[in-house]
Amino acid sequence: MEFNEKLQELRKKEGLTQEELAQSLYVSRTAISKWESGRGYPNIDSLKAIAKFFGVTVDELLSGDELLTIAEEDTKQKEKHFRDLVFGLLDCSIAMFFFLPFFGQTVGGALQEVSLLFLTEITPYLNAAYFVVVIEIIVSGILTLALQNCYLAFWVKNKSIISLVLNAVGTLLFIISSQPYAAAFLFIFLIIKVLILVKRQ
Repeated sequence: MEFNEKLQELRKKEGLTQEELAQSLYVSRTAISKWESGRGYPNIDSLKAIAKFFGVTVDELLSGDELLTIAEEDTKQKEKHFRDLVFGLLDCSIAMFFFLPFFGQTVGGALQEVSLLFLTEITPYLNAAYFVVVIEIIVSGILTLALQNCYLAFWVKNKSIISLVLNAVGTLLFIISSQPYAAAFLFIFLIIKVLILVKRQ
């Protein structure tokens, strides 16, 4: 008997609805429905909670192949969470551009190092472009951290790409406009992200 059939049998034996079981395990009813229809498996923590709730062992719930599948999925999930955490924190840390002197401007023939908030001796269009890129990177980081458990197909597929593209655009913008410190900082972050993605392959 497969896991989905065992779960359904145990639930019905206890006289529980999917909703009631979901509340007892602190998961959504959709998750129970997915598990019982064989469209997915719970993670290791949920699996332990199911075994404890029904008073059975994990081995009684799963075959060897199913246990291996769950372990692999759990490992992949942890890797994704780690990647999201690193990407999100790197992107959010760009907020320091507003407060630390990463930018240069010429005032009275002398070069001054200032933060983005005090960068005034450049064209308004370029200043606006800096603000837009930096804010977009920060927002991307906040969303990456806040939506780690979001499984919307578009977001799951594209969040890393969005972060990389914004990082690359920011790096190019700062290189072209002769802001080497800001460009170098973003470039280092870009390399870290690429290395994490390459390692995952």
